[in-house]
Amino acid sequence: MNAWHQAQFAWTDVLRRAQGDAFGALGLGPNECPYRVVASGSHWRLRYYADYDASSSLLIVAAPIKRPYIWDLAPSVSVIRYCLRRQLQVYVLEWMPASRHSASNGLEEYTEAIRECVAKTSGEAPDPKPFLIGHSLGGTLAAIFAASAAESLRALVLLGAPLCFGPETSQFRDALVSLVPSTLSETDPFPGSLLSHMSAVASPGTFIWSRLMDAVFSITDPHALDIHARVERWALDEIPLPGKLVHQIMEWLYRENRFCRGVLKVGKTLVGPFSLSIPTLAAVNTADEVAPLASIKPFTDAMLAENVRIIEYPGEIGVSLQHLGILVGRQAHADVWPEIISWLNTCG
Repeated sequence: MNAWHQAQFAWTDVLRRAQGDAFGALGLGPNECPYRVVASGSHWRLRYYADYDASSSLLIVAAPIKRPYIWDLAPSVSVIRYCLRRQLQVYVLEWMPASRHSASNGLEEYTEAIRECVAKTSGEAPDPKPFLIGHSLGGTLAAIFAASAAESLRALVLLGAPLCFGPETSQFRDALVSLVPSTLSETDPFPGSLLSHMSAVASPGTFIWSRLMDAVFSITDPHALDIHARVERWALDEIPLPGKLVHQIMEWLYRENRFCRGVLKVGKTLVGPFSLSIPTLAAVNTADEVAPLASIKPFTDAMLAENVRIIEYPGEIGVSLQHLGILVGRQAHADVWPEIISWLNTCG
């Protein structure tokens, strides 16, 4: 993949964001609750959402893909609002769009950012250790950090976060590995729309046809149709990723499965299932091809922690992408999130 192709997709990022702005003008833009930025680095910033005393802190690690308002998409399906109502101090680690100055940031720089945010949130609540939670690749990054610094956390929650990438773990994984070249640049930003394009080619059923069917099935349900449209607007909010991060994720995780095999190094620390020793809860959408049960269970089975649990959620209509159902689905908010909060309370 040459620089010309990447430049084309960089312009596609701009065009897709413009399309998203047009959706926003129709009333489908993000409706986020207020927050303050309390810390920042060269490629990240830390949002803080609560101004009241709470017993526990929750640090959300956003995925480095698109924008983090998928956690706060609309008041009726906002994970952040849900957690605030449960008297948690909520923080969100937001990744900034990659530039030529930050394109060489990789897994080590991203886990170091999580480390800085954990240090910032520690001591802000009566219990100094925060809960750590992440969705998709945000959950993968959270798990890698937790495996390197388990002593700094109370518990870990993973939502649709793949941890195992062996052959035949999922059709999506196998197709993506065969599609993405191993010669990706580690010094140039990687356009978000290029990653979206590759994902759609790797799994058109997940990223194209199921979304169309979800729209059709949502037509008779105004709420489902509204959330579907808001997710589609969010999906247009493309941002570039660091080339080095994309390269390492593809090579070290997807191709070589280093984390699940216990041979991934973060700095000088070797991490894997053996080093993730804190209470861990994983929520899996059984209709999700991106992070199926097979991409998580072998890892959790190999963990040494005693309090490890998996919640299976069947997916639902009105979420556009099943991979996002755990964050924006009405049924997920009614059934799965009470279980997650209840489990967190047992880790107090």
